[in-house]
Amino acid sequence: MSMLVINGGRALAGTVAVSGAKNSVLPILAATVVNAGRNVLHNCPDLRDVQSAIKILRHLGCKVTREGQTVTVDSSVIERWDVPDDLMREMRSSVIFLGPIIARCGRARLTTPGGCELGPRPIDLHLDALRRLGVHIEERGGEILCEAGKMEGRDIILSFPSVGATENTMLAATACAGVTRIINAAREPEIADLQEFLQKTGANITGAGGSEISIVGGNTRRDTEHRIMPDRIEAATYLCAAAACGGDVTLRECEPEHVGTITSALSEGGCEISVAGRSIRLRAERPLRAMPPVRTMPYPGFPTDAQAQMMAVACTARGTTIFLENIFENRYRHVGELMRMGAHIKVSGRVAVVDGGAPLHGAMVQATDLRGGAALVIAALAAHGESRVGEIHHIDRGYEHIETVLSALGADIRRE
Repeated sequence: MSMLVINGGRALAGTVAVSGAKNSVLPILAATVVNAGRNVLHNCPDLRDVQSAIKILRHLGCKVTREGQTVTVDSSVIERWDVPDDLMREMRSSVIFLGPIIARCGRARLTTPGGCELGPRPIDLHLDALRRLGVHIEERGGEILCEAGKMEGRDIILSFPSVGATENTMLAATACAGVTRIINAAREPEIADLQEFLQKTGANITGAGGSEISIVGGNTRRDTEHRIMPDRIEAATYLCAAAACGGDVTLRECEPEHVGTITSALSEGGCEISVAGRSIRLRAERPLRAMPPVRTMPYPGFPTDAQAQMMAVACTARGTTIFLENIFENRYRHVGELMRMGAHIKVSGRVAVVDGGAPLHGAMVQATDLRGGAALVIAALAAHGESRVGEIHHIDRGYEHIETVLSALGADIRRE
């Protein structure tokens, strides 16, 4: 089993080009099923989750090729309407194929999805929205069986602005007669990127980025070319690494507006941050000072996907930083591993209190999930001595060759 071996204590310096967004490319790959044509997607990162999505597309009958960062999907022929259990278990985002398969085939058979174990993440909102659109759904022994009756657009009011439920509803609604309105929709930038792709295919969708999205149903069939937006969570991760280690790092090809809550928190901790166009430069000297309370919220609030990385930074900062996790109830699984490295953290329910400033030391740790794994890498980079991070298949789900990027910034990190 591969692991990352890290000798910490070195400042980082240099420039990083931010990759395409994992949380954007996955729903857009699923959306190619709706568009019965040739779809050319640029800036696609080579991630385990992307590879899993491509496997699902090929299983359905699509022809998929990759050349560098460009993935081409010919979805003109769909031969199947099911996703087998082994593919569903590879990633949580596999449920995003439910809406597109129903829209294209009028029926679907999936099992409950896999992915990181972050506590209960029910897909009830997805299924309730699809039922409202006219889909008959039967849940049986972990299997989800769907048959589309007469699908009609209507108002779908989400009780929580779920990203996945918003995306699945958008995609299924393209097959509905009339107009569908998603009220209390997720506002994440990745939703707007999905809308832009669908508009290029000929879909009539407006409002993404706001709390209400309108979809006018109608079949789409148009050869489409699209560039995936930059990954704001990857950007946040490398900003946190630079902050924890000290140094001078510039991110290019990113969207500074998308990481405003991250840069604000790091600035409060003592980092010097400057923005120029699509670049962010961070300069930091150790030690940082404690940051204001970090409360995870739906976008445009602080992203839950950056909470663990910011906690690693807080471990290196003098003073106490409080974290309140409002999205996932089991997103502190990385805490025990950080404590192996000397971190002082107390957890009570959804609250974590970090007493930072004590020197971190190298240790053998295990990635518990994707973002928790990234936090361990950041802590190891800032620690004294050698650390070994295991279970890095979690990290590979969301970061393309993380050790190569960090080595280019001066880190002593290698994969064994």
